[in-house]
Amino acid sequence: MHLVASERIKLFSITTPWVCGIFTLVALAFPAALTALTATESHLRPTVASTQFGYQLAMVAVLVLAALAVTGEYHSGTIHGTFQAVPSRTPVLLAKAALVAGYAFLLGEAAAFAAWVVARVLAPDADLALDSAADWRIVAGTGPVFALAAVCGVGVGLLVRYTAGAVALLVVYPLMAENVIQLIPHAGQAIHRWLPLNAVTKFLSGSGEANAGRDGGNATVLSDSPLSAGWALAYFGAFAAVLLAAGITTAKRRDA
Repeated sequence: MHLVASERIKLFSITTPWVCGIFTLVALAFPAALTALTATESHLRPTVASTQFGYQLAMVAVLVLAALAVTGEYHSGTIHGTFQAVPSRTPVLLAKAALVAGYAFLLGEAAAFAAWVVARVLAPDADLALDSAADWRIVAGTGPVFALAAVCGVGVGLLVRYTAGAVALLVVYPLMAENVIQLIPHAGQAIHRWLPLNAVTKFLSGSGEANAGRDGGNATVLSDSPLSAGWALAYFGAFAAVLLAAGITTAKRRDA
């Protein structure tokens, strides 16, 4: 536990977690407010899924936060002291991943429920009650998804080490790369079905039950993953674990 406490002091002594945390809250709450306020003009009534429309942008903030928790230490040189104190490196890196994942979980839950509450306040006549498993999964499921995304971010940070490269990768991949892969002739769609963020979208959105059966509109486009919701989360978790393991292995083999 002393390693987690040490990592907590290092993480929250800088502004990054606070800035990324505020951005995560705004990224989810602001689109929820917009979809609630513009429902009449857009002719798309608010749904529980539409309250979570900004989750992809919020996830980018979590990924960047997690990567910066690693690359910031490499940039400042404090990673040298960390590895001298814990020569095996693995325990302290696992502690860092656990801490960032825990913070991301809390951020995800707070932001998702805040977005849902904002939409309920602004659109009191809309049916936004959490009265099905799909409704609860798309809101409460954001925390676990963000926690696993944070593990991915730590893994990328360990592999890349440099802030600019890690941030660029973690911004471009979620917002563009998986969609671009679909454009590959013949194989693009088949590859896309098994990409990690597409899979975790299946966990959150299912078959559109929380969006009145709609695909897209004022909510996230549905996933074409062949996995069930539970297996989709497990698949994303396995991907995060492999990425973190690769990052830790790389960090142990090279100089800080």
